[in-house]
Amino acid sequence: MPASALISVVDDDEDFLEAIKALIRSLGITAEAFRSAMDFLESPNLRDTACLIADVNMPGMTGIELYSHLVGSGYAIPTILITASPNDRFRARALRDGVICYLSKPFDEDALLGCISAALNETIRFQVTHAHCALS
Repeated sequence: MPASALISVVDDDEDFLEAIKALIRSLGITAEAFRSAMDFLESPNLRDTACLIADVNMPGMTGIELYSHLVGSGYAIPTILITASPNDRFRARALRDGVICYLSKPFDEDALLGCISAALNETIRFQVTHAHCALS
């Protein structure tokens, strides 16, 4: 996984947020943590985010709403949604709409790392495609 990538984590559970941030940083990857979707949207590093990990159920704006807002605003950030309240209908919709992974808490660390790897590969593929288009 590229160490220069920025992974943004959005979750209203501070303990969980810090644990995920520490896990990502232990891999040598830069991680930023946000307690709400609005905090993330106001971040000056929004455009630099290579992967977004967001909780589905948060006050204000849910992870699904955040993802939809980003897509509607033209931000193609590969997104991993996590939830303590799994719902097959929401999961199917999120994956159909382009979310990379939808994980139920508690999840296996390896499952999260696999999702992060897939998200970062998606970012690299997007960047290469757009760089090629710019050169044409």
